[in-house]
Amino acid sequence: MKKFLALFMGSAAEDRPGPGDMSQERIAEGMAAWGGWMHRHAGVIVDTGGPVGTTKRTAMDGVSDIRNAVAGYVIVQADSHEAAAKLFLNHPHFTIFPGEAVEIMECLPIPGAPGAD
Repeated sequence: MKKFLALFMGSAAEDRPGPGDMSQERIAEGMAAWGGWMHRHAGVIVDTGGPVGTTKRTAMDGVSDIRNAVAGYVIVQADSHEAAAKLFLNHPHFTIFPGEAVEIMECLPIPGAPGAD
């Protein structure tokens, strides 16, 4: 099976609703749904990942603060890219929480690394 990195996309960390911006019922409903998704897909989850916060960028000119839409991640395994993407249909990230989408990309081997064919 191949491994895939799934990025949960939404608003920049600074613009996301915090726990105080959503009702406790909504948070509980979302976390229960998210936990259910994780349980149903436990056999294909390689790394449970989690939410991510603000972003620092390191480049030739140093370190700076930037904004992006990545809200969290998980790593799954599947037979194909299409199969991995279908795991996220109706995911609570965008059905209950205010996320916009889940972007899925294959984790490729490092060229020339031992075991890379």
